[in-house]
Order: sequence, then C-alpha cells, then structure tokens
Amino acid sequence: MELIVAVYADWGIGCSGTQPIALSADRKFFRETTKGCMVIAGRRTVEDFPGKKPLPGRENVLLTRRGGLYPGFTLCDSVEQVLEKAKNAPRARVIGGGSVYRQLLPYCEKAYVTKLNTVVKCDTWFPDLDSDPGWKLTELLGSGEENGIAYEFCLYERA
Repeated sequence: MELIVAVYADWGIGCSGTQPIALSADRKFFRETTKGCMVIAGRRTVEDFPGKKPLPGRENVLLTRRGGLYPGFTLCDSVEQVLEKAKNAPRARVIGGGSVYRQLLPYCEKAYVTKLNTVVKCDTWFPDLDSDPGWKLTELLGSGEENGIAYEFCLYERA
C-alpha cells in the first residue's frame, strides 16, 4: 500500500476536517497520482469531498466504524477489512484523514508527500517522515510556487 498527503511546514494536514489551504497544483498531482487506484479514506475526509461523492475513476473505500449510507463507497469497519480489500487492488493509496493515516501508515511502503512551505492553523498532523529513521526521501518529483506558496512533490520510501 501507499499513501498520499499534503503537509504544511510543521507537518500539519488539516483543521476542522478540511485543508486550510489547497493548491490547484497539488489537486492536479493528487488526481494524477490516484487515478485508477483504490483510495482509502475516513469519514471526515469523505464528508469533505465535493458533494460527499466518491472520487471518479477510482475504487473508493471508506474506513468507518459508524456505518451509514455512502453510495459509491465500499465500507470497511476495520483495518483488517481494508488490508484484505487492498490485497486485490492493483494499487491502493491511503488519502486521509489523520486517524486513517495513523492506522494504515505501518502498512504503507511509499508516501507521496506534497510539502507546502507555509504554516497555518491545524488540529491534525501527519508524522514527520524527515525525522523518522524508518523512512527516507528518495525522489523530488517536482516543485513550484502558487499564490506565493512554494511547494515540493516528494516521494518517501521505507528505509
């Protein structure tokens, strides 16, 4: 399994269930990187999707213990169910939020990280892979600036 995340300079990822700043370049990178994949998200992340609808061109898996009606999503109520589903997918990518990342990070081999060179108010953080000896930055996939914010697309792999 792999994951994709956008982080701010302090590894913050969100506030009140959404991204405080989202760059169009990162949205494009996300679309291209997840197209055709199984994407795995938590309930709060899904509720932040446009119209709360599944992402097109992807198999959408929702990890939640609450249940509910989420047309177009495959619901899993445990990490074990997600792992079983992911075994049958050609590519599976974890897309958030914070609790889903924490639960599934131990099973991921690669992390696509968009680093935004800014700090904003966050209440959710992603683990700092730069200070984790279990991970290494293996490739800079691109960089740029948008709306005065520098960003980098980074690939981390398990060390």
